[in-house]
Amino acid sequence: MKHLQVVLLAFLICSCAYSGSAGYCIPSSNSLIAENDSAQVTTKSLEILKALKEKDYEFMSYYFHPALGIRFSPYAYIDTSIDVVLTASEYTNLLTNSKKKLLNWGSFDGSGDPIMLTMKNYIKKYIYDVDFYNAEKISFNRILGAGNSQDNIRAVYEGLPFVEFYFSGFEEKYSGMDWRSLKLVFKKYEDRFYIVGIIHSEWTI
Repeated sequence: MKHLQVVLLAFLICSCAYSGSAGYCIPSSNSLIAENDSAQVTTKSLEILKALKEKDYEFMSYYFHPALGIRFSPYAYIDTSIDVVLTASEYTNLLTNSKKKLLNWGSFDGSGDPIMLTMKNYIKKYIYDVDFYNAEKISFNRILGAGNSQDNIRAVYEGLPFVEFYFSGFEEKYSGMDWRSLKLVFKKYEDRFYIVGIIHSEWTI
């Protein structure tokens, strides 16, 4: 019931453009498209996160973009030159036949050492490292998590819808520096939405 309400809320929010000063809701000329996109991608995002929460990692293979696959970005800055891009079949293979294979996913923040992880361990560290299915906040096409790392999602995935799942922090002693965010970026293929990007964000040095 909680997530049904979230989907309906996203549906309503994204049908309007808000004026922060006056607080009025002004219907957008593209409101119908925004409403449909909001409901569809939010629902799909929650389905995926529910499967990941239950450790059904192979379920996500059904949501890979058939032509573009998915780009995996461990931090807010999307580096198109080094971020790993996988097809659905490559992803499934890394979870089954090649489950011990290490991939270089980029560089660890701070040390600069290569992120050498199996597919499953990458998921545990850079996709579902906290309970995003029960996120503190969920947004559609709006960035919630912001730190000292450049967030270039709008430049790399220009015009594409995304859903962000966000926690402002977990322990008071860190004063919000332990925030977490996960963004799922979608693109249509033959009238159906598929994921093209998964971006994990957190405080970086």
